Amino acid sequence: MDNIQRVYRMPFASVYPLYIKKVERKGRTKEEVDEIIFWLTGYNQQTLQQQIDRKTDFETFFAEAPQINPNASKITGVICGYRVEDIEDELIQKVRYMDKLIDELAKGKKMDKILRS
Repeated sequence: MDNIQRVYRMPFASVYPLYIKKVERKGRTKEEVDEIIFWLTGYNQQTLQQQIDRKTDFETFFAEAPQINPNASKITGVICGYRVEDIEDELIQKVRYMDKLIDELAKGKKMDKILRS
């Protein structure tokens, strides 16, 4: 299985606590992580928890997302050595968008900047 397929099959529930741990080490909160996820995907607290409880993989997580934020295309920059705006695989790009937003939170950016308001 190549790396892209591994990402498709990776359970969101296994990555979510890592996002929280990453930002909490920098003095940020789980609520802020959730706010970013809600903004990007259109999930709410209940629907996000359902995805976590079902151990949904990333492919399903984004396929079932109520609405990807139209401002997601404003997310630019480098994550894991790749420019997010240049990633051709749509799912991988969405995963990297989320990674980028979580990174910005961990680096202390203000929430209105992170959410491209």
